Amino acid sequence: MKRTNQLQPLSRQHHLGLHIGRHAKECADNPEQIAEHWQALSSYMSDMRHHFQIEDNLIVAALLPHQSTQPKVASVLDTLTTQHKLLHELTADIEASEENKSDTVTVQQVRQLANLLYDHVRFEERELFPVVEKYLTEDELDVIYEASPDSIKRSNESR
Repeated sequence: MKRTNQLQPLSRQHHLGLHIGRHAKECADNPEQIAEHWQALSSYMSDMRHHFQIEDNLIVAALLPHQSTQPKVASVLDTLTTQHKLLHELTADIEASEENKSDTVTVQQVRQLANLLYDHVRFEERELFPVVEKYLTEDELDVIYEASPDSIKRSNESR
């Protein structure tokens, strides 16, 4: 899917999330695989904190003026907010159960987080980012690009 240059770094991060989520959705019910997939999911979610901040602060703020007049914008903002909240809550719940040494992460928890992550990334690529590209100005897109970590930018993105 062709993505505007300013959103390509965020899309690159999504690629890894799709890969991790897809594999973890098929996690077998054995302790080694559960631990392996939980580690990958947990690490990815931790690495994505800045990514979520960009979306929650810059993208949401830039789209808010269109929310009352554009039903599609209102819908994607509602979905984004709901999904981010669910991802954070589920990750925190799993981490809390993991910290309680008598509770271990279950295959159901891993699969639930994997499914939510996978669906969320697909939503952002298929619905959120096209809305962002349609309604945000070049300057607003540039702010998003500048806020993206340098480690995921490429020199040939013509920025």
